[in-house]
Amino acid sequence: MAIGTKQLAPSELDTFEDQRLVEELRKAKEELFNLRFQSATGQLESHGRIRAVKRDIARLYTVIRERELGIRATPAPVEVVTKAKKTKAKKADAADKVEKEEAE
Repeated sequence: MAIGTKQLAPSELDTFEDQRLVEELRKAKEELFNLRFQSATGQLESHGRIRAVKRDIARLYTVIRERELGIRATPAPVEVVTKAKKTKAKKADAADKVEKEEAE
């Protein structure tokens, strides 16, 4: 995910789990470090990018803190429904059951 874009809007951050927020925060801090390093060496082309990344970091900290205080709700865990795979024995039992019903 690109840092400093509309993808880090507060409504989008509401859907992230806590672990992903921490990961995004780590990425943003790393990017800010790299941007500051580029700025110090005169290689930075877009100085507005530093401002955008700083705002993203503040936005992430705000969402994390609001969740700690209970102001912002954490996303409900999504349960993945998986189909149970039928084994050959179960398939054979099902076939036998159908044959018995047809015979009756």
